[in-house]
Amino acid sequence: VQLQASGGGLVQAGGSLRLSCAGSRSMLGFNEMGWYRQAPGNQRELVAAITRAGSTNYADSVKGRFTISRDNAKNAVDLQMSSLKPEDTAVYYCSVIDWNGNRYRGQGTLVTVSS
Repeated sequence: VQLQASGGGLVQAGGSLRLSCAGSRSMLGFNEMGWYRQAPGNQRELVAAITRAGSTNYADSVKGRFTISRDNAKNAVDLQMSSLKPEDTAVYYCSVIDWNGNRYRGQGTLVTVSS
């Protein structure tokens, strides 16, 4: 499974970005899809996740600002980020878990939020 994340960049605080993670096969073949992030000096943390059934889970720090969604037609899982804050600056990774519990992670995309 190959995952390609895109959409990162530099944005001012209060701005928005949309990240997209394209998979080499249908996202319907995975039990869970998610976005993680890692800031310099910090551990990787879960930002948002969505199950095949459509249930979502968000880190408290992004609730109400970020929205995860799945685009089955494009084999992609997206992360719409709004009201961005400097503390959102990190490398964002997409990750999927298949029905056997195997996890796959793509290369990250850098999001930088300036104050």
